[in-house]
Amino acid sequence: MKRFILTAAALAAFAAVPAMAGVSADEAAKLKTELTPFGAEKAGNKDGTIPAWTGGYTTPIAGDKPGGRRGDPFKDEKPLYSITAANMAQYADKLSDGQQAMLKKYPDYRIDVYKTHRTAAAPQWVYDNTLKNATRAKLNGDIPQGAYGGIPFPVPKSGTEVIWNHMLRWRGTSWQFQSNLYQITSDGRAVLTTDGIGDQQMPYYLPDGSPEKFAQSGAYWLIRLINSGPPIRAGEAAVGRENVDPDKVQAWAYLTGQRRVRKLPNPCCDTPTPAAAGVMTFDEIEVFSGRLERFDFKVAGKKEMLIPYNSNRLLQPKTDAEVLSKHGLNPAYVRWELHRVWVVDAQLRAGHRHQAPKSRYYCDEDTWACVLADRWDENGQLWKSLWMQTFVAPDLPGTVGGSFGFHDLLSGTSFVANLYNQKSAHYPLMPVYPDSTFTPDAMVAGSVR
Repeated sequence: MKRFILTAAALAAFAAVPAMAGVSADEAAKLKTELTPFGAEKAGNKDGTIPAWTGGYTTPIAGDKPGGRRGDPFKDEKPLYSITAANMAQYADKLSDGQQAMLKKYPDYRIDVYKTHRTAAAPQWVYDNTLKNATRAKLNGDIPQGAYGGIPFPVPKSGTEVIWNHMLRWRGTSWQFQSNLYQITSDGRAVLTTDGIGDQQMPYYLPDGSPEKFAQSGAYWLIRLINSGPPIRAGEAAVGRENVDPDKVQAWAYLTGQRRVRKLPNPCCDTPTPAAAGVMTFDEIEVFSGRLERFDFKVAGKKEMLIPYNSNRLLQPKTDAEVLSKHGLNPAYVRWELHRVWVVDAQLRAGHRHQAPKSRYYCDEDTWACVLADRWDENGQLWKSLWMQTFVAPDLPGTVGGSFGFHDLLSGTSFVANLYNQKSAHYPLMPVYPDSTFTPDAMVAGSVR
């Protein structure tokens, strides 16, 4: 009875939440003056350690091969300084709780800090749509409405809007990735969990779309994964169709041993995802993805933080072994920079359950990518530190997410997803896929052993 009452109260509170309208025309006009077209502060900070945004990085990178491997525009730069357990107190105000815990737990862990470059960019039509979204987009409860083809809430008024900016951030329309995923055991061994190829598409960013067309389906992120390894998982596949309406999210998996497609009953939240061999949960993909209604998201502030950024350096070695360490990524290949971030706290709502009832997200103001997060367990212990690397892709143009993963601070294990190092292509841009690509039938056709 107690549980029923709590659930009823939560539903009543949700129903009572009014639709939040977009900002005024005057506020939106700041996207053409003091704010970047995505809503970040255009000016640098007072001491010059964060420069002004001047248009992002759109120049071809030496070494880039269209549809192939990507170069590093900052390959000649050296770290300004490194943070270890010995000097971390000096930088504590710019480090997440999770990163401080990593420095304390592992004596060989370090953070190499480089010069800050504000590389975020997008096509003009994405900027134009972002400006329109500022006044037309709104939240109906937890669901965005009226947004299309750009950042939905460039002048956010709530934590929920910031998280939607992350999930609907610009990362291209259609692209592919070939990657390896690894679980790092507590004794430092890297175990390959997935070797596969993925096709992805964001119908939210189809150039010929509109808010009206998008509202008919609400599907904003489509993905098809086909595994070629390790041998025990060769031929497995998965298809996902993320939707702004959580009740319309769909996902299927194909298991070669069963020769059957299974529709996943609960592709969200703290359910283990087959894409990561069950090591990672659905809502930990790219730091956060999926349903929002299990949490109350509140903006805790905006501050300068050291975050992983412009990590084209990570793409350069041609073996995974070189970029992996006993605790995840080799610190020598991770680039950290000082940027302004939105800090968003997530607290479990009454009547809901989750393995991690409390989280904190750090979302870059320029790209809206939440590149760091910390999660606490039911006992209030700091449990996981999540991360996502970004890299510069001037052919898009944009600064987009690549490898992502987490450190389990309690078990001592880690997980590293989407290493492109041993592959011939790094995030190649693709023509628009037919919608049928992201269906169970297409998944089975591509996964025959």
